[in-house]
Amino acid sequence: MVVPTRLLALALFTSLALATPLSRYSRELLVHERREHLPLGFSLAGPAAPSTPLKLRIALAQNDPNAVVNALYSVSDPSSDRYGQHLSKDEAAKLAAPNSRSLAAVNSWLAEHGLNATTLTPAGDWMEVQVDVSKANSLLAADFSLFTHGSSGLEAIRTLSYSIPASLKGHIDVIHPTTVFPEPVDSNMTLKRRSFHEPVSPRESSSKCSNGTTPACLQELYNIPTTVAVVASNKLGVTGRFGNNAHYDFLEEFLKKYRPDMDPKTNFTVSLVDGGNNDQDVPSVSEGELDIQYSVGLATNVSVDYIIVGVKWQDGALEGYLDEVNYLLSLDNPPQVLTTSYGFSESSMPFELTDKLCKAYAQLGARGVSILFAAGDSGVGCKQNSTSFAPTFPSNCPYVTSVGGTQGYAPEEAWDGSSGGFSNYYPTPAYQSSAVSTYLSTLTSSSLANATEGRFNASGRGFPDVSAKADDFRVWENTVASLYGTSAASPTFGSVIALINDRLAQKGKSPLGFLNPWLYSKGVEGLKDITSGNSSIECNGESVGFEAVPGWDPVTGLGTPDFDKLLGVLEL
Repeated sequence: MVVPTRLLALALFTSLALATPLSRYSRELLVHERREHLPLGFSLAGPAAPSTPLKLRIALAQNDPNAVVNALYSVSDPSSDRYGQHLSKDEAAKLAAPNSRSLAAVNSWLAEHGLNATTLTPAGDWMEVQVDVSKANSLLAADFSLFTHGSSGLEAIRTLSYSIPASLKGHIDVIHPTTVFPEPVDSNMTLKRRSFHEPVSPRESSSKCSNGTTPACLQELYNIPTTVAVVASNKLGVTGRFGNNAHYDFLEEFLKKYRPDMDPKTNFTVSLVDGGNNDQDVPSVSEGELDIQYSVGLATNVSVDYIIVGVKWQDGALEGYLDEVNYLLSLDNPPQVLTTSYGFSESSMPFELTDKLCKAYAQLGARGVSILFAAGDSGVGCKQNSTSFAPTFPSNCPYVTSVGGTQGYAPEEAWDGSSGGFSNYYPTPAYQSSAVSTYLSTLTSSSLANATEGRFNASGRGFPDVSAKADDFRVWENTVASLYGTSAASPTFGSVIALINDRLAQKGKSPLGFLNPWLYSKGVEGLKDITSGNSSIECNGESVGFEAVPGWDPVTGLGTPDFDKLLGVLEL
């Protein structure tokens, strides 16, 4: 709801606001965002020092808020005449550009306050202005204060409310960071996985999966070829975060042990965002080793680029997610596949900010990039003292492909930690409406009907979309480690897509791009349906979750890949 306020009535904010001259932009302010309660674990430490510098990012309203998404579906739906005709960097940026009137109005407002903004994105839909706390409080009728998170010690300067001139309503979508608080690193769901770091004795079996998940196991299970990719322009991007460095000597030993047919000197490139680094002298923390070893070790000879996002975030509580996608949008030729093994709770960010990031993924998808995210390792998600399930982001975004997890091999079944469910922000997209409707009908008549009733949004975007193995991945980090999680499943599925793109490129065809419309309409014929297992977890004293069933389900999605069958679907 829009709440009108008068400048002289803002006693609950800082007195600095009262000193602001009454210009045509400040005669009437409207509360643009406010939060009633602090996030769990945060408390007020006191006022922020007036001279503390802040970088405020302003998201401008796009000229046509539906243009990017419409273009995405146009080039991604196999039934469209424009299928596969992906946009160039300039074409995508033009669709995402703000209205010229919005740009002029916001710049004029800032100029009145002696401020100049810097454009942050190719489209010009994000700008940044550098101010101190005193100026920010005056400009936005805010009360920026210092807050601390008890268990992690994390500190953040935020305000519980801010306002903008009434005349700028409809021109500014969101200003950030303001009311959104950062997620403590130790609560990021994708890092919750079981692992042990000791050698494992082999077991005798005819299956290559009998001694853990290795490249040979995945090649056998999913018919992934060892054939060398040949198209140099075909690239696979892998996201790295939070100091998850990938060691070159570990990759070399991994290839010697698990891909002896490959040149052990096969390597990867590194791109750095937000002060990231790939320091080889720091200890392994597993995630980086896992993601790189299985991307290089499965997508044979595909160029792999490790995009390492540091902690000098330019996007505040978005923790580098927007910075990474903006970096990729700035490239003339971004990697055709991007796999990311990180995420957080949907409810940790308001819809307005979530949607700006989700639309940025749509822009990248419209340019022909397949964006895959690990669904998470927390089952249906558990909220403290709540019966509602907790969906994850970015898997809730309808413009990315969410990858769930499986376990075992004879048979392969749902991994119990695989996150999945239904978004509370986004409705069920058209491409999956039939699949989700069929699942909900099945759920209604199942033994889980009562246990899940009222705990999820049945009209929401369902995830994951697909799945792959998430158990017992053998990784080399000076010894053999066994790792679990959908953070292993996403690079596995991403490697399959990268190899398919190589075959398409050899035929002069465009890459698959945004996968979901194709997956739900045609690609499903090249997937193996997982029909057993569940995502049951302990939540507030009871066991809750979803079950894998025939067809799509919110545990394993449409199923796991079969490379040969997928090639057949594409007539390759």
